[in-house]
Amino acid sequence: MSILVDETAMTDTTKFELALVMPVYNEEACINEVVSSWLRELSGLDINFVMILLNDGSQDQTEDKLTYFASNSRIKIINKKNSGHGPTILLGYHQAVYLAEWVFQTDSDDEMKPGYFKELWNNRQDKDALFGFRKGWKQSASRSFISYVSRVTVGILFGTGVTDVNTPYRLVRAKLLMDIIGSIPDDTYAPNIIISGELSVIGARIYNHPVPHEGRKTGSCSIVKWNLLKAGYKSFFQTICYRYVVNRLKLFERYGDQD
Repeated sequence: MSILVDETAMTDTTKFELALVMPVYNEEACINEVVSSWLRELSGLDINFVMILLNDGSQDQTEDKLTYFASNSRIKIINKKNSGHGPTILLGYHQAVYLAEWVFQTDSDDEMKPGYFKELWNNRQDKDALFGFRKGWKQSASRSFISYVSRVTVGILFGTGVTDVNTPYRLVRAKLLMDIIGSIPDDTYAPNIIISGELSVIGARIYNHPVPHEGRKTGSCSIVKWNLLKAGYKSFFQTICYRYVVNRLKLFERYGDQD
């Protein structure tokens, strides 16, 4: 899949303080309340913001539900073919970095509430990236194992600056994020893991703060059991390839053959 960057976003002279990126998949039961709660929170903080909602080929009534927000100037809705959570996040990032000074990514499942965002926002001035690590996250044995492997892998390959390397509650300076995502392959399963690692490598000023994680109340996780293990392997493989292949190519392009 190729990342299609919104040309109007690239030339838009309006500069927001914040662009929120939210991938959405089969969340008809809660999506309206989730979006509304984020609108209330960000408006209450007096932020000049835009929300980018990416409907990743939902098979339920999510697309119809999102039409409720179609006339809201604070919201950009993208309905796309299903490509998976990671590629959808990347698409959102590629649009968001041209629109705002800061990019925040969160999921649409309502497991991490908007009310904790102000802790990150209020501490951003002397930071480059701020992460809400999942507090009280109840995982299955397989998901817990994959989370552990992801954390150890990033720690070994990149560094240990980010407490929860794949948390879907992250605020990053747009300019910094733009530099990082430019070299992440479009089909990357878990780009947030690589982004966390790259931020550690470059010595970004990182802030970690606990954010309560609540269990899913509606819908169901799209990756379960054996598929979860396969997804974990794919993420592990792609992260290693990025670190040792993509990064080397970046260095070669920058400095050439020094021999």
